[in-house]
Parts: sequence; C-alpha cells; structure tokens
Amino acid sequence: MNAKDTTVTTRPVTRQTFDEVLVPTYAPAAMVPVRGAGLDLWDQAGKHYLDFTSGIAVAALGHCHPAVVDALTRQANTLWHLGNGYTNEPVLRLGLALTEATFADRAFFCNSGAEANEAALKLARKHAHTKFGAHKSRIISCYQSFHGRTLFTVSVGGQSKYTEGFEPLPPSIDHITYNDIEQARAAIGDDVCAVIVEPLQGEGGVVPGDKAYLQELRDLCTKTGALLIFDEVQCGMGRTGDLFHYMSYGITPDILTSAKALGNGYPVAAMLTTNELAQTLSVGTHGTTYGGNPLAATVALTVLDTINQPAFLARVKEAGAKLRSTMEKLIGDYPQVFQQARGAGLLLGLVVTDAWKGRSKDIQKAAENNGLMVLIAGMDVVRLAPALIVSDAQIADADRILRQSLDGLLAA
Repeated sequence: MNAKDTTVTTRPVTRQTFDEVLVPTYAPAAMVPVRGAGLDLWDQAGKHYLDFTSGIAVAALGHCHPAVVDALTRQANTLWHLGNGYTNEPVLRLGLALTEATFADRAFFCNSGAEANEAALKLARKHAHTKFGAHKSRIISCYQSFHGRTLFTVSVGGQSKYTEGFEPLPPSIDHITYNDIEQARAAIGDDVCAVIVEPLQGEGGVVPGDKAYLQELRDLCTKTGALLIFDEVQCGMGRTGDLFHYMSYGITPDILTSAKALGNGYPVAAMLTTNELAQTLSVGTHGTTYGGNPLAATVALTVLDTINQPAFLARVKEAGAKLRSTMEKLIGDYPQVFQQARGAGLLLGLVVTDAWKGRSKDIQKAAENNGLMVLIAGMDVVRLAPALIVSDAQIADADRILRQSLDGLLAA
C-alpha cells in the first residue's frame, strides 16, 4: 500500500469529487449531507435541513433510528454473511413475519426493488410456460410506471426516456394507460402471463389507482390465468397507513414486491407469493448472492416489527391526513402555482398549474436553499415522502418553508 492509499479515508471530498470519480448517472445537489437523526439532516457546512424525502421513501423510520441501529450493531458483531448453501436464523424469522402479516405463504429475498420485480416477472413467465405453454408470455404494464433499472424491468416500466438507447428491448411487453379499464380489457388476453401495476404510481406522478380499475385487473387476471403483480416498492411498508397498500383496497395480488422502506436504507427487498406459485422457482432456477443475508434480514425484521403495529399505522394515517390538509390549504393560498394534491398517506404529490409546467425542479431547489428537502415526480409534480415518524410540528415547518420558497420564486 502506498502513501496515497493510506490517506484516502481521511482525504477531503466535495460535491466536485462526484464529477471527477463517479459515473455521471445522477446530478446530485450541491450540498453533501454528512449526518442525520430522524427527519433532521446536516451538510458539510453544518447547515440543517428538514428531510421530506426519506431517501425516496426509504428511511421510513428516519435517519439512524435507535432500534435499527441497535439491531444492525448486534448482528454485525454476530454473523454477517453466508452463501445460499446455508440458511440463517434472521432470514427465517423475517420470512415468518412477512408471511404472517400478508396474504403470502412464501418469500424470496434480494437487494433492490428492481431485483424483486425481476424475480416476480421471471416467476410469472416460468409459471405460465410450465402450466399453459410458451405462447403465454406477454406482460402488461402501465405507461408512466416504474419498476426498476435492469433491462427487463426498465422495459416493463412505461417510460420511454429510460429505455432510449438501450435497444433491442426484451419482447412481449405491452403498455396500457393507468386507470383505463377499457384498455385493460382490450389488452389482457389468454396470451398474457402477468399484469404488473403500482397500486399508487410514484415516479409517474404520485397517481392513486382507482379501486374499480385495480379490481378489474384482478378479475381479468383470474379469468385469463395471468398473475397479478403489485409493485409496492414505494407505496408499501406503512407508507399509506396500512402495512401494504393492497390492504387499503381489499384486492389481493398473486405476487407482491417490496423494497425501499423494508430496510430503512439497508439494501434489502422481498418478493412475496403463494405456496403454489413459489414451487415454480425450484432449486437452481433463480438466486442472488446477498439476498436474505443475516445483516439485511435483521434490519428488515426490526423495521417490520416497528411499523406493523396498530398504533404506529394509526399515527401514519393521522399524519397523512394532517399533511394533506396542510398542503391543500397551501394550494388554496398559491393557486397560481399548484392545482391539486394527490396520493395517499405520507406519499403526496403537489401538481403544478399549466403556468408552472416544467418547473417542479425550481420549487425543489428553492425549498432546499431554505432548508427543506423535497422530491419531484417528473417536471410537473413536487413529491413529499417524509419519514413515517413525522410530527405535526415538522409538517408545519415544511409548510412554512414551502411558503417562504414560493414567495421567493414569485417575487423573482
């Protein structure tokens, strides 16, 4: 090891370092966060921010939640990793907890939402091939959906901006308009193996699914022998006030995918399904190196145990109602900027007016300058996804800073 190697862990780094050494797949903010607690973050300069992004709906329990830190620390001093030629106690407990809490009988663990959706789509294709034959292979998804960044999942997601230049794309994937029942009826035939849908679209603009639409997807899948996959990577794990959003509708999928908040920032994901369907993926047909390792499973179990409590979920619904009413009052006071709030629970989208189309990023940057971190969902929606532990006082603070930011933009 040379002298350069020994100093790399203490060498100063800045936002410019990103431009010098990382592949430019992102355009991160100018500030660099270095410390967090709950919904509070501080950057390299010591400036404080109120975080209403939770790492894109990931840190559902906030930054450095004591129970999660304690669980990870204990497991880090016990057992880190095993190859999948062995199982481990944390993953068995996590599997039991998730299946007992949901419709599912079986769980497959991996590292990201994309991998969970990849596993779900592979299961659907293989199930259809085995049970019906090779002709039943078509996958139906929705425009403006988002299901991951692997070539398969990005092709299934209905946003061409993410697939341009990566052709040829996997075949037998078709898209329909979200919440359009007639398009669903026309598209879902006997050659369809799977329909994948977000019960609440996130990246596509925070668009809630109509109950009648989701029920029609369920009925059409049952009729044609296709599998209904609910992608709850963003809207699941308590985000809407139920443990998973399918519970809000009373509509049960064949497969459910979860990630993001499942690990509160630790990379872990799950594909949940039934006993019958799980048999499709027999030994050797699918796998992953890190999925369900002791560290990830310990963290996820702690997060699940914390969120899946009646009082906790009741508070999420209460906080969601408070956030919505607060934002609807803001919209009423700034009708030239925003036209509506939509979403569910603590996943809310503020839709800009025609006069402000393409400027959601401007609002995001102004809020950040004033100490509030928010997301966008496309260029016409400001997205709010605070940690589920958000207080009424923090909702009031976010409202105050948003108003300050909008006043500055309108005066400029």
